[in-house]
Amino acid sequence: MQGDAADRTPWPRRAVGFLLGVPSAVLAALYLLLAAVVLGPFLLRPRHRPRATGRLMPGVRRLAALERARRRAFFGDRFPRHYRAQDPGLLRYLVARAGSGLVTGAVLALLAFGAGLAVLLAGGLLRGSLDWAQMAVQTLLGGVLLFLAVQGLCSLAALDARLARECFGPSEAELLRRRIAELADSRAAVVRAVDTERRRIERDLHDGVQQRVVALAMLLGRSRRGLERRQDPERTAELLRQAHREAQGLLTELREVAWRAYPSALDTLGLEEALGGVAERCAVPLRVHYEVAGPLPGPVRTAAYFVVSECVTNAAKHSGARAVSARVVGTAALLTVRVEDDGRGGADPAGSGLTGLRGRVAALDGTLHVHSPAGGPTVITAELPCA
Repeated sequence: MQGDAADRTPWPRRAVGFLLGVPSAVLAALYLLLAAVVLGPFLLRPRHRPRATGRLMPGVRRLAALERARRRAFFGDRFPRHYRAQDPGLLRYLVARAGSGLVTGAVLALLAFGAGLAVLLAGGLLRGSLDWAQMAVQTLLGGVLLFLAVQGLCSLAALDARLARECFGPSEAELLRRRIAELADSRAAVVRAVDTERRRIERDLHDGVQQRVVALAMLLGRSRRGLERRQDPERTAELLRQAHREAQGLLTELREVAWRAYPSALDTLGLEEALGGVAERCAVPLRVHYEVAGPLPGPVRTAAYFVVSECVTNAAKHSGARAVSARVVGTAALLTVRVEDDGRGGADPAGSGLTGLRGRVAALDGTLHVHSPAGGPTVITAELPCA
C-alpha cells in the first residue's frame, strides 16, 4: 500500500523529500524545546497539565500535518483517510521524528565533511605532499566510513517511513493482524451458520417429513389389512385416498426442505428466478426489484439469495409485516441487497438468524447492516464484493 506507492515514486523525488525532512525535524525540535522551557513546569503539575497540553497540541498537530504532507508529496504515501491519530500518538511521533531528523542531519554533515577531506587529499596527492601509501590508508578509512554513513542513511529513511505509517495509518503488521482476526471470526461464523442450518434441516425433517412418512405408513398399513380381509371396501378406498393426499403433501414438504437447503434454480435459472420462487412461497406479499447486469459469481449469488430468503422468513414469522420489498442492485464490483418490511421492528442484530447471515456475508468480505427501530420499519442491507 504505502510501500508500493513509494516504490513507484522516482528516487530523486524521494531523495529531495528525505533531505527536506532535516529542516522539518529541526523546526520540530525547536518547537519542542521551546515548549519544554515555557510549558514544562505546568506539564509536570497535574492541576495545570490539561491546560498546558491544550496550548502545546495545536503546534504539534500542524507540524505533524506538515510531515504527513511531506510524505504524501515526495514519497507517494496514501494513508487511510478515516484514520486519525490521537494527540499522544502525534506527540510521540513528533519527538521520534525530531530525533531521527537531527541524526540524519548529523550524518549528512559528516558526509559533506568527508567529501571536503577527499578533495583536500586529492589536492595533496597532486602537489606531491602526500605519498601513495598514505593515500591508500586514507582512502580505505574513508571508504569504510562512507559505507557506514550510507547504511545509516538507508536505515534512517526506513525509520522515517515506519514512523509515518505507525502515526498516520495502521502499519503492515497491524493490518495483517486485523486481517487474520477478521478471517478467523468469519470462519468461526461460517461454521456456526452451517451447524445452525444443519440443525434446522434436521428439525424440519424430524418434525415435518418424518411425521408425514409415519402417517403415510400407517394409512398404507390399514389399507393393506382392509384389502387382505376384504372388509368394508369403501373404508379401504377412503384410506387409499388419504394415503395419496399424504404422499402429495410429503412430496411438497420434501421440495420445500430441499429448496431451503439449496435451491436448484440458482444454478439453472439464476438469482432473479430463484428470488421469484421466494416471492411465490412467501406468506406475505414480496416485491422484488432486480437490477443486475451480467452474471454473478456463484458464492455471491448464493449469499444474496439466502439474505433475501432469511429476511423474508423472519419478517413473516416475527415482525407482523404486511408487505416486504427486496431490492438487488449490482455493479461489476459490488452487489447490494436491501430488504425492507413494514413490521413492528425491534429485530435483534445478535439473533441467531441475523448472526448466521452476517457470518455468511463476512466470509465473502462483505458487510451486513441492520436498522430496525421499535415500531419499524426494518431495513437489512448486505454489500457483497463481486471482484
